[in-house]
Amino acid sequence: MVDLSKFDPNSISNPNNNIFGLPFTEEDAKVVILPVPWEVTVSYETGTARAPDHILKESLKVELHDCDVKGGWRNGFYMKRPDKKILMKSDYLRKEAELYINYIAEGEQVEDNKFMTKTLKEVNAGSVFLNEWVYEQTKHLLDKGKLVGILGGDHSTPFGFLKAIAEKNGDFGILQIDSHCDLRRSYANFKYSHASIMHNALEEIPQIKKLVLVGTRDFCEEEMDYVHANKNRITMYQYNDISKRRFEGQTWKTITDEIVNQLPSNVYITFDIDGLDPKLCPNTGSPVQGGFEAEEVFYLLKSIVQSGRKLVGFDLSEVGISRDGWDENVGARVLFKLCNLMVMANNNNG
Repeated sequence: MVDLSKFDPNSISNPNNNIFGLPFTEEDAKVVILPVPWEVTVSYETGTARAPDHILKESLKVELHDCDVKGGWRNGFYMKRPDKKILMKSDYLRKEAELYINYIAEGEQVEDNKFMTKTLKEVNAGSVFLNEWVYEQTKHLLDKGKLVGILGGDHSTPFGFLKAIAEKNGDFGILQIDSHCDLRRSYANFKYSHASIMHNALEEIPQIKKLVLVGTRDFCEEEMDYVHANKNRITMYQYNDISKRRFEGQTWKTITDEIVNQLPSNVYITFDIDGLDPKLCPNTGSPVQGGFEAEEVFYLLKSIVQSGRKLVGFDLSEVGISRDGWDENVGARVLFKLCNLMVMANNNNG
């Protein structure tokens, strides 16, 4: 156990310590964060693969007192080092993917070009590799009794983690905070695209009994058709519908209670930062006007915990890289809240 008698939570963070300036090791920490520096299939702006290092730096500015979970940090939060080999593979395949995306954006046919056909196969094979790597990493941590969170990278990163959770915990539901549905069958023929993460999860992981989408405001017809065809597993709260209800007098608490009631007893939180208002994440890959304030989402997440539901894992993805550290600062504070709520939920559940 870490001796905290000489650690001052009110002082300036020590940069030689780990995430949030905390002095925990992986063995001592209750919550372990696995960074996944991957952005091969992003549609627009890049940078999220390098977000974990930047969030680590900005996390030193986060005060350790959380009014919702007092002393939560004392359970121990630890972030593993980003794997440089994964980042190098992401960088290489991202360049390949950009060539491919630019090629099809010009209206060219992939099957007429052997190089592009080969590129597509390499990118899809790389995504399968990444899924297996994340699965093995998170399975190991879960087997050690750790509470685990993923820090992306793009939104494709948690797929392997979802498989590991299904094996470890059985049936569960997913709460997705996101401006997008991520329910495409594939995107630009990339099977494990960030835009397909939830479609792949629902199709390949039967233990996922419910997906509750909250804050969506940018989606295609294929995704809406999929939602309507799977009403038994998917409930969608579009941002404009939420706004309309609030404009007409309903409280956020009323809507939040309704959302929570859609979820089963075991809940996984997937938090794409672009679910927030873009003023909080201007450098995310695909920003969309509208979106939540951070405190609105925190209220929803806390309500899930207070309902007695158990959090079985979380991910935070699509945090961009900024010149002034703003996006990463917001990302660090979201990450801190997620870690605290994981502790609170699991302490409540024994």
